[in-house]
Amino acid sequence: MLKIHEIREIIKLIDQSSINEFELEMNGTKVTLKKSVEAETVVIPQPVVQAAPAAVPAAQVTAVEAPAAPAPAEAAKPAAPAQEEANLHKIVSPMVGTFYRAPEPGKPPYVQPGDKVTPDKVVCIVEAMKLFNEITAEVTGEIVKVLVEDGQLVEFGQPLFLVKPE
Repeated sequence: MLKIHEIREIIKLIDQSSINEFELEMNGTKVTLKKSVEAETVVIPQPVVQAAPAAVPAAQVTAVEAPAAPAPAEAAKPAAPAQEEANLHKIVSPMVGTFYRAPEPGKPPYVQPGDKVTPDKVVCIVEAMKLFNEITAEVTGEIVKVLVEDGQLVEFGQPLFLVKPE
């Protein structure tokens, strides 16, 4: 069973990270933590931390987070693709889980770039806790790009597909 100081430490770590939702089930105890998200966040993969020191100096935190911001010259380069993507609808993952493009191994994917979709068209599956959740297109349009690989872990709100709406 988790002790209150362990739960508090987990809360601190989640609060300082980009994770929006965390769930832990251990020895019959289940803890679920969710952050309220006020703005769109960018998920930057970081190594898993087993145990954090009791106090982390602010200088260390700044040093870890500083490289994540792109340099101004780098940010200016992808401006044209960003404008193109602004006109596209993003189909996002409604949960944390494993992304699957096909209904089962060896079968063709639900959709490919260039395929026409309707709001009720299933485009993929996200498996979470042994439940296979069908994800629909939500819009009428054409699949432009698949943003994740088959079998990849996805986060809540992570874009999966780009769709050119009709």
